[in-house]
Amino acid sequence: MSDEVRGPGDVRGSGDVRGWLSPKAVAAEAGVSQEFDLSQCVREPIHLLGGVQSYGALVAVRLCDAVMDTVSRNAGEVLGRAADELAGEPVTELIGDEQWALARESTEVAGPGEGAAGSSDGSAASGVLSLSLESGDGRARPFDVTVHRVAELLVLEFEPRAADGPFVFQNFYPRVRRALHRLQGAAGVTECCATAVREVQALTGYDRVVAYRFDGAEGPGQVIAEALNEGREPWLGLWFPASDIPPQARRLYARNWIRVIGDVDDATVGLLPELREGTGEPLDLSGSILRTVSGYHLEYLRNIGVASSMSVSLLHDGELWGLIACHGDEPRLLTPEVRAACEFFGIALSLQLAAIAEREQADELSGYRRALATLLARLSSQAPDALLGPGSGLAGLLGADGALLVRGAEVSATGDPVPAALPGLLERLAGTGPVGEVWSSDRVPEVLGLDPAEAEAQGVPAGLLFLPFDRDGDLLAWWRREQPAPRKWAADPARPVRTGPGGERLTPRGSAAVHRATVRGRSTPWSPAQRVVAGELWREMAGLLSRQMAELEARNTVLARTNEDLDSFAHAAAHDLKEPLRGISNAAAFIVEDAGAVLDTTSLRRLTTVRRLAERMDGLLDSLLHFSLLGQVGLERQELSLDEVVDDALLVAGDRLSEQGVTVVRPAPLPRVRADRERLREVLENLFVNAAKYAADEGTGERRVWVEAVPVAEPDGEGGREVTAVVVRDNGIGIPPGQHEDVLQLFRRLHRREERGGGSGVGLAVVKRIVERHGGRLWLESPAVAPESGRGPGGGGPGTAVWFTLGATDTP
Repeated sequence: MSDEVRGPGDVRGSGDVRGWLSPKAVAAEAGVSQEFDLSQCVREPIHLLGGVQSYGALVAVRLCDAVMDTVSRNAGEVLGRAADELAGEPVTELIGDEQWALARESTEVAGPGEGAAGSSDGSAASGVLSLSLESGDGRARPFDVTVHRVAELLVLEFEPRAADGPFVFQNFYPRVRRALHRLQGAAGVTECCATAVREVQALTGYDRVVAYRFDGAEGPGQVIAEALNEGREPWLGLWFPASDIPPQARRLYARNWIRVIGDVDDATVGLLPELREGTGEPLDLSGSILRTVSGYHLEYLRNIGVASSMSVSLLHDGELWGLIACHGDEPRLLTPEVRAACEFFGIALSLQLAAIAEREQADELSGYRRALATLLARLSSQAPDALLGPGSGLAGLLGADGALLVRGAEVSATGDPVPAALPGLLERLAGTGPVGEVWSSDRVPEVLGLDPAEAEAQGVPAGLLFLPFDRDGDLLAWWRREQPAPRKWAADPARPVRTGPGGERLTPRGSAAVHRATVRGRSTPWSPAQRVVAGELWREMAGLLSRQMAELEARNTVLARTNEDLDSFAHAAAHDLKEPLRGISNAAAFIVEDAGAVLDTTSLRRLTTVRRLAERMDGLLDSLLHFSLLGQVGLERQELSLDEVVDDALLVAGDRLSEQGVTVVRPAPLPRVRADRERLREVLENLFVNAAKYAADEGTGERRVWVEAVPVAEPDGEGGREVTAVVVRDNGIGIPPGQHEDVLQLFRRLHRREERGGGSGVGLAVVKRIVERHGGRLWLESPAVAPESGRGPGGGGPGTAVWFTLGATDTP
């Protein structure tokens, strides 16, 4: 646990482990508290444990004055000089000026303000030096010294040179080269890791070497490759809880390629001083080779029968991808050269894994791009709406169960069934990232903090990938259903701590006690290639939307200019033509007045016709002028009583209705509406006068026109929204259905001008334009259908009903 990987353990019996632990290990275990608090392990500052492993000694030197700031307390046993003698003294008294210069030079490859190897926090190993110290008998004692920077300190870690003599590169290199060659020949990730664990075991001699891959930055891990000596239980395929390697340990693994524990029963050596002046904390040992080991982790290693271990980090794009974890049955010290070889091997393996991933992603991406090209070729100029058309293949492009497109208030989806919570979920998540950036997760319930069962009940999809088109909520999304995945756990992930010989402890686990569980709340993961092709589709659609918007704006500009020109023309024509018409009418009148006595009857009749036609043309121009002004005058909406507006209309049209014996009937009080008062009065006046022309005598000498208000559903089906519709009905001759649109056109009549009281054919066109200016709609029904009141038009013909609404602001 803590700062190293924990495996499930060897099968040596799940009962009393003391039979195969050394007396020292048993005593160490007994010294640990019986109450185990996992949260303490997670919070433990493992880089500030204040000690080192005893096989080497540490000296931290201030760079500003070359004074030894911190010294490990075993300096007397390892270096031949007591720690209290060295602390506060110049380092040159220990290693001399020449060797101190070499140590300083080993860190000068770093840039200004950085530590060795470019570490941004000034804590990273920079390499190994061969230094020597004089012993009491005058002989030189060789040491391998690892050097790294910690802020203003240069840390030197001394390890006595191995008894088998100096490292010979020529003897070691061929073995490493062969291992790398085998690594490069591996085809896939699993084969590559299998090759790696065999080569690392051959290099180091550990009894078990496994490759361990994490499921996400903070997730659990799985053994995907293993090399082990005979007689050991296999761990291949087992999963381990995320708590086995807490966050602070993962951060250290990402910074340091290698971590070695020589002996789990080693006594930690403290530092002098324990706390550094100025910080009040122990020396930061994040980059230390000798850094001591957490008691939690040591306890675990003892419980699984491991005496020594090594871990090699595997990184991808700077993130911790996995580990090569090594376990030994006996204490094992690795020379700096062997550690360097393993570190180099870890780097090479990381690069090879990255190359394999890039190759696989490139192959996958190539296939997706071909599918994308096919999809785009199917799209018409109506895209992106056509994306969700039959056979578009949008959902299949990313192997999703469905796709959804949001454009303004319109939501289109493909896939059955669409998760109930998806629209609201997308609205919630849409503002979490930049426009055009892919957001994806294969564990949406976990992101939302929902239990998988709860997420399923609420209709939350397990997988989601979407791209925002803009800041207004337009987006394209794909979703996936839950794919429950069975896993074999080395321990119950819900109970990573189990009761053992010493109470609640970190106890051995293995396949003999495999915990089988199904992971829920997750979908098939979204691959990097799928994220890339989704981004490419967004760019294609963004370009298409941009072009469509530009075309639409251009058309709107042309249309607005055309409408403006038409209104101006109609206004100018109506205004300018009235003057010559008046002249023609007046001239004809003067001729009749001055020469009427000498003109024959035919000439007088013709002059009278000229005057009548001029007057009719003048009326038509007045109607045209009024119609053109309706498109320019603004509306002043206000809340009105519809009954009051009807009364206003009757004040104007009342005389004409009375002349024809027509009564306007209101079967029920009318509601309030929001509209322009004058324009609404004009609508009702036109409809009353028009209906009066066709109203039939009911046999009593009375003719009636009905006006009512009825709630109706909008035909666009916007959630079943109801608005107020006003209907004016008569019981006249009716209008054939095929001519309903004709009578709404300017100057269109269905009978001769002299019939039915005359008229210019402008009234219904004016009504339609006013209604549309309000955002409403107008339609006819013939035969007239009585509203829900049930009061029909009585005797007469089939009748006509004119219905209109006043837009979204109507008050039901």
